[in-house]
Amino acid sequence: MTNISIKKIPEMTTAQINPGKVARVSRRPRVTKRARLIGFLSKDRGADVGSLSKRLGWLPHTTRSALSKLRKTGYVITSVKSGNCKLTHYRITSLPAQQDA
Repeated sequence: MTNISIKKIPEMTTAQINPGKVARVSRRPRVTKRARLIGFLSKDRGADVGSLSKRLGWLPHTTRSALSKLRKTGYVITSVKSGNCKLTHYRITSLPAQQDA
C-alpha cells in the first residue's frame, strides 16, 4: 500500500484571481424559482403544469414535484379541472402556519 500526500491549495478570492476586475453587486433581491412558483399559484385563476413548466424552464415532472414539496411544507394547493377536462389548474388557497422557534 502506498502513501499519497495531498497538498492543500489555499483558497483565493475573486480579486486575487482577477486583480483588474471588481465583483458585481446586485441591487435587486434574488427571486428564486420557488418564489416565482408561489406567485403563479397565488393568482385567482391559478396555473396548469404546462404553463408553469414553460415559465420556470422545468420539465413537467419537476413541476409536479415542486407542487408536492409545497404541500409538504404546509401550503394548501387545490386542483380544479377546466371546463374541457383536459387541463388541471392548481392554486394556493392557504399559506403555511408560522412555526414558533
